[in-house]
Amino acid sequence: MIDIKELSEKCTGLGCRIIPDCPLSNYVTFRTGGKCRGLIVINSTESAIEILKYIRSRGIKYFILGNGSNVIPVDEGFDGIVILMKNEFSGIDVRENVIECQSGALLSTVCTYAQKNGLSGMENLYGIPGTAGGALYMNAGAYGTEISDIILSAEYIDENGIVCKIERQDMELSYRHSIFSGKNLLITSVTFELTEGNTEEIRRKMTECLNKRQSKQPLEFPSAGSTFKRPQGSYASLLIEKCGLKGMTCGGAQVSEKHSGFVINKGGATCSDVLELCGKVQEIVKEKTGYTLELEPIILK
Repeated sequence: MIDIKELSEKCTGLGCRIIPDCPLSNYVTFRTGGKCRGLIVINSTESAIEILKYIRSRGIKYFILGNGSNVIPVDEGFDGIVILMKNEFSGIDVRENVIECQSGALLSTVCTYAQKNGLSGMENLYGIPGTAGGALYMNAGAYGTEISDIILSAEYIDENGIVCKIERQDMELSYRHSIFSGKNLLITSVTFELTEGNTEEIRRKMTECLNKRQSKQPLEFPSAGSTFKRPQGSYASLLIEKCGLKGMTCGGAQVSEKHSGFVINKGGATCSDVLELCGKVQEIVKEKTGYTLELEPIILK
């Protein structure tokens, strides 16, 4: 049982905000999904620790959210508390060739900080619409670069409310996976190790990367990015296109005509539309090619 009034008083005492009965469609890039019982905007590691202690001690269901770029909430909503790690928890510090940032910092903002400080290694990640914490959570990557290539260490709050530090070699990093995947460990800070470079050359590479995204990806529509993980031995977009599924729709959801690896919200799409469409794509691709496509976004329910 969630006592929203008591939880609101707890948040007020910690200086952070809570939004009761919050529409999650406002906080995910797919712009769909129902409400959660309450969304808490975290402002410090200390408040995160206290909020986690409170909800864990009462057995309250919870989910940790960054920019919502890889999450699709179900239409029925989430009967629990969403902990938002974003704008109010987004500090960035640069020391020599190391960037340390709070987990709510947008990855593109961190890339810009790196560029301005003449630090190279993040150029290909520019434009990924996630936070630093979310990017580490799923070992995000693009154009040959993954978080695993530049991550040095991170800090997180464990099940006992203790802040722990973890080094790269212990993060179990692999394709779209880390030790945090599928766990409610709250990442508080991420530290990247980069190399010195020329600011203008770094800027040029970042611009090239962004132009490539804009020309090849349907960024003009809400989506959760790449909808399916890359199957071993092929590419999801290639398989989907070979099966003639570009432009296929279910309600307001569509397999993008621009990039078949994206399912987009053409307007008014529900989570049910998305799941129905993805299910059909998976079924047809399996039948015609033998490949099993696995969803990349988290379905929050």
